[in-house]
Amino acid sequence: MSLDLASLTFLLVEDSAYMRTILRTMLQGFGARRIVEAEDGASGLEAMDRANPDILILDWVMPILDGADMVRMIRSPNNPFAYIPIIMVTAHTERSRIVEARRLGVHELLSKPISAKSLYQRVSSVILQPRDFIKTATYFGPAPREIRNRQKIWQGGPGQPPGHPQGQGQGEGAAPAQEDDNFTAIG
Repeated sequence: MSLDLASLTFLLVEDSAYMRTILRTMLQGFGARRIVEAEDGASGLEAMDRANPDILILDWVMPILDGADMVRMIRSPNNPFAYIPIIMVTAHTERSRIVEARRLGVHELLSKPISAKSLYQRVSSVILQPRDFIKTATYFGPAPREIRNRQKIWQGGPGQPPGHPQGQGQGEGAAPAQEDDNFTAIG
């Protein structure tokens, strides 16, 4: 299945001009036409206000404001871009980074060196399998896989916990979540 990316705006936030070129070239090859670039998190936040992106792709390690801090700022419930799909690119794929990315509210993690296939899979995932958001005292972001899987079992099936209202998600105002296993995929 081929996606029509021509109407979407992508924001690439990456300190390496070389990596920005690679990412931009791949996105253009997929059909993206509106691609805005920034070289650090601070300029990335400014670019968000100007470009109104649909999808954010950012590096984890950057000067001035790194990707993790940028995601923390974006995932504030009062931020106008709080619900934007985020694909984080990193060369550091140890388990602690994966767990931290999940806690930050990143939709997809993409390991360097990247391939066109892995980037396309992540972009496809955030478009074709949108994730419900949850808000708790300590987290605001896309529903983690464990919650989505549990809700799928609870909603209308045997083993539904007593008092669990049909059709309500976890957290404040969340809709029923759909299952997908894309978050921890690294490629």
